[in-house]
Amino acid sequence: MRWWDLDRVLELEEELFPEDAWSRGMFWSELAHARGRGATRHYVVAESGARLVGYAGLAVFDRTGDVQTIASARDHWGTGLGARLLTDLLTAATTFECREVLLEVRVDNARAQRLYERFGFEPIGIRRGYYQPGNVDALVMRLSDPAAPGVVTAASADTNASPETNTSTANTAASANSAATANTAASVNPATSANPATSVQGTETHG
Repeated sequence: MRWWDLDRVLELEEELFPEDAWSRGMFWSELAHARGRGATRHYVVAESGARLVGYAGLAVFDRTGDVQTIASARDHWGTGLGARLLTDLLTAATTFECREVLLEVRVDNARAQRLYERFGFEPIGIRRGYYQPGNVDALVMRLSDPAAPGVVTAASADTNASPETNTSTANTAASANSAATANTAASVNPATSANPATSVQGTETHG
């Protein structure tokens, strides 16, 4: 994701998350940490022709990855884009040498939870009233080793069940382009992540 993608990213963000969409400034802030030697973010976009159909982002703090957002256009839900976007984030987490990857997902979003479980994520706790409005609890999930041989990849994942995920309450934008999106609308607005070392948000999944 680069600065010239932001108009299209914001359009999709506001469509999918009208009540808590990230601002342009939030994306800019994330992208500022996505390049250079000290980069701590990885953000990708998915395109279909000239149209942006999805995006995803990962933040890294002290070798812990935090899925910030996974989002896909509604007409791409159920196409496997979510799985491919998540695969891209886990590949980045491996490059960052992350020891674990965390995310949050709405407790009532069973579809997204199934996707994460296929990738090896396990529930580790609950954040009460995490998602607003609605005061919906968040299920915190963790993948203990993103580089483990058993971790599902896009090639082996069930591409017909990818969810939309608002991964954090603060969209983190990192620099990377991906041609794959997932049924995951995951824009996050700044909240607190499951990782105490992170100052970012959680994960919500749509699709």
